[in-house]
Amino acid sequence: MASAPFDRSSSDRNSSDRSSADGPRAQPANQVALLPVKIVIAGGFAVGKTTFVGSISEITPLTTEAAMTSQSIGVDHAGEVTTKTTTTVAMDFGRITLGDGLLLYLFGTPGQDRFWFMWDDLVHGAIGAVVLVDTRRLADCFAAIDYFEEREIPFVVAINCFDGRITHSIDAVREALAVPAEIPIVLTDARRRDVTKQTLIELVTHAINRASTPA
Repeated sequence: MASAPFDRSSSDRNSSDRSSADGPRAQPANQVALLPVKIVIAGGFAVGKTTFVGSISEITPLTTEAAMTSQSIGVDHAGEVTTKTTTTVAMDFGRITLGDGLLLYLFGTPGQDRFWFMWDDLVHGAIGAVVLVDTRRLADCFAAIDYFEEREIPFVVAINCFDGRITHSIDAVREALAVPAEIPIVLTDARRRDVTKQTLIELVTHAINRASTPA
C-alpha cells in the first residue's frame, strides 16, 4: 500500500494528531475484527501441500519451490509414484478468511527430511495442523504425525484423494497409522477450494474442542 502524501493540509494533520491523542480510532460498526490464526499444512514429499495452500489462499500464495537436480540424487527421495521435479525448500504461505471472525495464515512445511530443522520455527504459535496423506505412501506421513503427537499439537489427518479415487477406507487408514479415535480423519482433494476449506473447518473445530476439554 502506498504511503500517504507528505503535503496533507494542516487540518488533516491536526485531525490525525487529535486521533493519536485520543487513542486508536474505533472500528466501523459494520466491520468485524478478524482473529489471526496460524495453521500448518504438513506431510511427506509430493503429498499435495503446495497445491492445498494454493487452492484455498485468497492471496497469491508464496511458494519456495526449487528444481530437483542430479545433485539431489541420494539426498532427496521423490518416491516411486510421483513425477514431481520440484521441492519446497522453505515453506508455502497463504491466507484465507474463514467465516466472519477468523483469518487463517497457512504455512506449508517442506517435505524433504533435510529441511526438518525448519519445522520448529514454522509450527511455533500454530493452533493446529493438517497432515496430508497419500495412501499409496502411508509411511511418508509417520514422521509428521509423530511430530505433532509428541508436542501435543492438535491435528487432523487428511487423505488426499488423487484423481478423485479413494483406495482405502478411513477405518483402514486409521488402523494403519495407529491414530486414536479422537483424531479426525477426513477425505480431501488438495486441488479443490471447497474441499480444502472443509478440511480447514474440521481442523479449527477440532482445535477448539481440544482447547475446551479439561485436561
